[in-house]
Amino acid sequence: MTERATSEVPTGGPEETTSESAKLPTTEPSGEAAASESAWEEQTPVPQEPAPQAPAATKPAPASEDLPSAPLLLAVEDVSDSAVTVSWEPPERLGRLGLQGYVLELCREGASEWVPVNARPMMVTQQTLRNLALGDKFFLRVAAVSSAGAGPPAVLDQPVHIQKSIEAPKIRVPRHLRQTYIRQVGEAVNLQIPFQGNPKPQASWTHNGHALDSQRVSIRTGAQDSILFIRSAQRSDSGCYELTVRLEGLEAKAAIDILVIEKPGPPRSIRLLDVWGCNAALEWTPPQDTGNTDLLGYTVQKADKKTGQWFTVLERYHPTTCTVSDLIVGNSYSFRVFSENLCGLSASAAVTKELAHVQKADIAAKPKGFVERDFSEAPSFTQPLADHTSTPGYSTQLFCSVRASPKPKIIWMKNKMDIQGDPKYRALSEQGVCTLEIRKPSPFDSGVYTCKAVNVLGEASVDCRLEVKASATH
Repeated sequence: MTERATSEVPTGGPEETTSESAKLPTTEPSGEAAASESAWEEQTPVPQEPAPQAPAATKPAPASEDLPSAPLLLAVEDVSDSAVTVSWEPPERLGRLGLQGYVLELCREGASEWVPVNARPMMVTQQTLRNLALGDKFFLRVAAVSSAGAGPPAVLDQPVHIQKSIEAPKIRVPRHLRQTYIRQVGEAVNLQIPFQGNPKPQASWTHNGHALDSQRVSIRTGAQDSILFIRSAQRSDSGCYELTVRLEGLEAKAAIDILVIEKPGPPRSIRLLDVWGCNAALEWTPPQDTGNTDLLGYTVQKADKKTGQWFTVLERYHPTTCTVSDLIVGNSYSFRVFSENLCGLSASAAVTKELAHVQKADIAAKPKGFVERDFSEAPSFTQPLADHTSTPGYSTQLFCSVRASPKPKIIWMKNKMDIQGDPKYRALSEQGVCTLEIRKPSPFDSGVYTCKAVNVLGEASVDCRLEVKASATH
């Protein structure tokens, strides 16, 4: 069975006790705990002082089989600046009368008296002493107690020293600084690196293993972080910056890579290799200055001599040779190439010194013979006349459409009789659509109407019936 208890220890002096019933340097336990502790004192010697022997006439010494053996594996589990935790294992022999608990005792360094921490035996195998003062140094022992008395104690080999706890230094590098930190020339560099440690650790910086230049780099270190600041970064500020945090022989380090870049220079030279058909081949050499970083590629542009306007042909192109196609026959072209990195295109470009002339090929046109198509055709109606019913006194119209070439002559008839020239009718023909308007028809105008189209190639006709219903009389 493993239990845990917590006790408070006064810090006024080396002889004070921690029991609930006594606050003086030398105390006497009371009640049931007094009987248990008195029995333990009769059986166990105290360091530097002989234990008092009980009179044989009043209380005989208990048999060894009745007393438990010493607890096992007494050890310190944790020590802080105001508390200590100890633990132990039950004894091998509990005694015939059974185990009532354990008594933990404390003896300060330089003193000879063991002071019980708990006034009564407690059935726990782990105990924490609190409210201890910085600098305290003491021994601890624990004894198992039965109704027959206390068995032999288990004593710590080394004294417990209460001192200020030290938190090992630790640096927490922000996520965005765990990879190369890139800035452009002229921009500010402001790095805030948090760290931990108690008491406050000492922080120092180096650049590529050397001390920082205080004229260019400013450092401000607080209790929880360190800030590195460069007002206007230059390419010489690139490199590995290492932060070291030290605390009483312990240290933590963190390295941060900074890269300061700028726009690259232009390619050193460009040459027109060949021109054939509508194509031109170019070649150039890489720039001497890449801007302190890798190139992303090259941008190739062309310009027609007539307009002088530049148009991009290739972007982020990696090789140093290329072929520009789709040039216009008869034009002359200039070419230029820019370098590009993370900062952008180079401020200037390498331009070809000579023009690329796209020559016209000697091609003779051979026109094919053209046969004119004959569009002549006889009349044919694409939309016939439709039967129609009309009301007397209201003008009505008849429609049809005809196709023919040459343009046909349109003849309208009623009941096979030509009605051309009759003022009651008006005939129209436009774009092949033939219309006959009957002004204010009467029942007499009912009948079969025919539209006839005639040209030199033939004729065609369509019919419809018109019925003019008389109005009903009442």
